[in-house]
Amino acid sequence: MNYLKSILFAAGFAFIWLLSSCSTSQTTKSSLLEGSIDYAVEVINLDHPIAGMAPGSATVKFKNNKLQVEMSAMGIFTTVFISDPDRHTLTQMVSFMDIKNACIENEKDLNEEFKSYELNIEETDETKEIAGYKCKKSLASLKGNPKDVFEIYYTEELGLESLNHIGPYHKINGMLMEYRIKKFGLELRLKATSVKKEIVKDEIFEVPSHYKIVTPTEMQVLFEDLQK
Repeated sequence: MNYLKSILFAAGFAFIWLLSSCSTSQTTKSSLLEGSIDYAVEVINLDHPIAGMAPGSATVKFKNNKLQVEMSAMGIFTTVFISDPDRHTLTQMVSFMDIKNACIENEKDLNEEFKSYELNIEETDETKEIAGYKCKKSLASLKGNPKDVFEIYYTEELGLESLNHIGPYHKINGMLMEYRIKKFGLELRLKATSVKKEIVKDEIFEVPSHYKIVTPTEMQVLFEDLQK
């Protein structure tokens, strides 16, 4: 079940920056407000014990100021994260065989969690194209390790002007297209490979009625049981 654990970690990494700001955020003139983005996922520290089991891709769906990320393993295990900026919550849903659980965390709890990955971010004048979109370059480093500097790229042409009100990338006003995140010692780089303009159904941002709402502690116990 370590593979399932790595799926959960990677999905969490991918979603740390996806918590939206309030619904009053502004958009750029040409911003695409609805669609999906595919990301390639690359492990940076290949010597990590679960590096070989990390997923190679992630998919994000966005509509105005709401976002969803979904990853699956072996066709039987699926984990989904949903950001709801109006409610200031992050919902995690897990589907595994007959298990259908959902955990809803509030902004206060999430801010505490993200303190372990606080970043210093420095803007630059450089740009490059990623998945057909002009992206601005910034330099980022962990506050606890300022010598480790890495590049991040974001575009103002997708979604709302500010998508990162909660989390380590709160200073970035745009959709992250290439970035890095680290948790539990495993560090990943995500880079957008394609963007699709498509209709996103509102119901994907809601918890289905057949899911059981559980606490964060109960969800953690579930993960521990799956790893046995």
